[in-house]
Amino acid sequence: MADSTTARLRLAPGSMLGILGGGQLGRMLAQSAAELGLRCHVYCPDAESPAFEVAHAHTVAAYDDEAALARFADAVDAVTYEFENVPDATARFLDARVPVRPGVRPLTVAQDRLNEKRYLQEIGIPIAPYAAVDGPEDIASAAEITGLPAILKTRRMGYDGKGQTRIESLDDALAAWKRIGEAPAVLEGVVGFALECSVIAARDIDGNTIAYDIAENVHENHILKWTRVPSTLSEETMARARELGMKVASGLDYVGVLAVELFVVRDGTGEHLIANEIAPRVHNSGHWTQDGCAVSQFDQHVRAVAGWPLGDPKRHSDVEMENLIGFDADGWYDILSEPGACLHLYGKRETRPGRKMGHVNRLK
Repeated sequence: MADSTTARLRLAPGSMLGILGGGQLGRMLAQSAAELGLRCHVYCPDAESPAFEVAHAHTVAAYDDEAALARFADAVDAVTYEFENVPDATARFLDARVPVRPGVRPLTVAQDRLNEKRYLQEIGIPIAPYAAVDGPEDIASAAEITGLPAILKTRRMGYDGKGQTRIESLDDALAAWKRIGEAPAVLEGVVGFALECSVIAARDIDGNTIAYDIAENVHENHILKWTRVPSTLSEETMARARELGMKVASGLDYVGVLAVELFVVRDGTGEHLIANEIAPRVHNSGHWTQDGCAVSQFDQHVRAVAGWPLGDPKRHSDVEMENLIGFDADGWYDILSEPGACLHLYGKRETRPGRKMGHVNRLK
């Protein structure tokens, strides 16, 4: 039973939830919030944000505009975020005025790859060998820890394969440093994995945690293309993955939905999990839950940040999720004709190669 202090942190139906970020994840969060009787106010610097179309209110302003942020805080009852690159200073400014959930610390950890790896090590989650790289002169000593080949990744702002490059030999070190924009980085050892999977976990303000079924992921050109459930993993491995996701959430005192991307390594002793990245938000590999579960990841996140009970994460259907990237979305008419296909388009006005325009969940 929650105490009276915790009870006061719960939002009532009709409350206003603030969302930092106006992309497709913010859009789907706002849609879920509306179905649950909550209103949303989306804050984003981009005037063309697709989340604006489905929100009760929106603000177009920079993340460092303190006057706009103060007005935003006054207009909402709690704040969440749809992506991990919201400046932690923005979250800290708001948190002094209104509850910010999942919280400031998850941003500080997840938006810097070095912080993220240190946190995972601290809580005992297996990761690939790594070393900090502050300049090209550090790459040789870092490679002694990671071995070669290795992946050089910027500490900040990398996603969908951006801000990273492969180093095959030290002869390529200086060129690799230039390829990532000469920014502070991390060198990671290459993991010989059999497949990639992810765990979508949730934690509420009372500390209760749940996790969805483990999904297998397939990437094309560093962008997630397919997610499939059920996975081919053993029951033991799936149980470990769920425990790992909930452990990450608990260690961060997290409130909301998060994803942990995992490599699955298979050898003579069985299946082993190595954590790749944390995403402190709803995640592309959890889109299958919209049509495969009674409570989607978006519903779950809204419930958690509103201080409401978590829903049952049980899967009722097998699902294959396909990301519609770039001009893939032009096939919307044919997709709508497919039996068992559930189409979700994001309302983005401009189609560009590599841009996520929508997704389709195919129920099996």
